[in-house]
Amino acid sequence: MNQAELKVFIEQSWENRDNGIPENFFEHFELFLSSLEDGSIRAAEPTKDGWAVNSWVKQGILLGFKYGKVVPMGTADSFKFFDKDTYPTQYMHGTNRNIRIVPGGSSVRRGAYVGNSVTMMPPMYINTGAYVDEGTMVDSHALVGSCAQIGKRVHLSASAQIGGVLEPIGAVPVVVEDDCMIGGNTGIYEGTRVGKRAVIGAGVILTKSTPVYDLVNKSVIRSTEDKPLIIPEGAVVIPGTRPVTSNAWAHEQGISVQCPIIIKYRDEKTDASTNLEDLLR
Repeated sequence: MNQAELKVFIEQSWENRDNGIPENFFEHFELFLSSLEDGSIRAAEPTKDGWAVNSWVKQGILLGFKYGKVVPMGTADSFKFFDKDTYPTQYMHGTNRNIRIVPGGSSVRRGAYVGNSVTMMPPMYINTGAYVDEGTMVDSHALVGSCAQIGKRVHLSASAQIGGVLEPIGAVPVVVEDDCMIGGNTGIYEGTRVGKRAVIGAGVILTKSTPVYDLVNKSVIRSTEDKPLIIPEGAVVIPGTRPVTSNAWAHEQGISVQCPIIIKYRDEKTDASTNLEDLLR
């Protein structure tokens, strides 16, 4: 079965999902997971017109959850867990691809793509449908959520949370493009797109409803109904605050709310500070 035939099978199975498990579903689902893992299909992918969502891929992932059964997993009584039998942890040929999974409780779920020379520090988690490109570092306690797209040579710092998205089907996954630095304790959610070489400082939270204040260009970046929040290429974003002026009492109390600020755009000094980690790869 080629990719076009697999796409048709998934879409037809989705339309008839309440009519029982389709014939040969698990055989085709194994091909589906393997294709996600080798990168030949993706939940979203770059095109000349921007990022395109492959809704049928997310439909296939959801069907795996629907038809899977919860079973005990693990190799010893001291390390038991329970999950859908359609989504066990993924075995990968790390030595052949220079992939490092440092011991200490990390997991990569089946259906996720992990590129060559990716380094994963414990404990971290990469969920199904995610795409983590070559040379990226996923640091301790970081999460790459379902269908999230992470570019080349990205550093996801400790406790960075890259949100997943399976529903609604047409929703755009979070995208972090090549050469980005994502600081510790950040949260990037709801289809936010981070442009190439951007730096997201520690503690920044980005969602579809988050306005970002660009001090360099004196403008406010917002999402729209049909466009996610997009952080420009090379932007350096730090946590900031802005006063609450719409409520008189809050204004009197000096109350402010959190807001991300683009403090500058990437320069040689920024590059020097973010390139130190190359020695660790």
